[in-house]
Amino acid sequence: MNASIIISTYNNPVWLEKVLWGYEQQTVDNFEVIISDDGSGEETQSLVKHFQKKSHLAIKHSWHEDDGFRKTEALNKAILMADGDYLIFTDGDCIPRRDFVETHLKHAKEGYFLSGGYCKLDMHLSNLISRNDIESQHAFTFRWMKKNGLRGGSQQIKIATPKSLAPLGDKLTTTKPTWNGMNSSAYKADIIKVNGFNESMRYGGLDRELGERLWNAGLKSKQIRHRAICLHLDHPRSYKNEEDIKRNRAIRAEVREKKVICCANGIRKYDYYLTTPQSLSDAPPSLGTYVINLDR
Repeated sequence: MNASIIISTYNNPVWLEKVLWGYEQQTVDNFEVIISDDGSGEETQSLVKHFQKKSHLAIKHSWHEDDGFRKTEALNKAILMADGDYLIFTDGDCIPRRDFVETHLKHAKEGYFLSGGYCKLDMHLSNLISRNDIESQHAFTFRWMKKNGLRGGSQQIKIATPKSLAPLGDKLTTTKPTWNGMNSSAYKADIIKVNGFNESMRYGGLDRELGERLWNAGLKSKQIRHRAICLHLDHPRSYKNEEDIKRNRAIRAEVREKKVICCANGIRKYDYYLTTPQSLSDAPPSLGTYVINLDR
């Protein structure tokens, strides 16, 4: 099975470079990387071109003009660019451990999506991690993290848990296996089935909303937060505001109440990019205000 890693980014090439170093260390190579770019400037574009030329990674760059927070639109375009049967979603500030892709593919299962987490770092640790720390994998060891000031009990547990005990950690955690944008995966057909991401949503719960529609479509979710490890680098969130979060909460409440499967403002508008027989014409209709006509 081939995978597509979809990495969201916006004007943070220093962090994105560290993330791409992480994907160069993966234990498997049956994947492509798609940079889902919400309008970054020339520095990010130059970085991506550098990796496309110098790295062994197969990298695509999905980019559109900067017109405010349009992460969901960028993600939908990246989905349609993906050649992989299986899609792994993450962010341009999340460095993967070398077994990250292998873990997702190992646990992929029809009728499920996978829910991962992250080890959250402060700005000091985020800046400290070097290319050598990533290539040697020292940055993923408890000893290195503790020595350099990692705080937070749950963060330390994820790093300190031996791989042999990680399945038990996932079984015992009280955290619900939701769709988390920095570390989740599903079959591309299932993402297409629910019409991708809802482009009416801005920052605040847009990832969870996709997962809720996947549940409504009949999928189950599996927890891998202690097995699929990535390090979340610190950064400000200037795009965060309460008005958007309040509107997103209302959308999610309706999705749950009316068991919505397909959002109206999703991937459908881009279906002319679809070149395979797989299309939204086979998807079930959604309910309530989200009802859309799936006939061509």
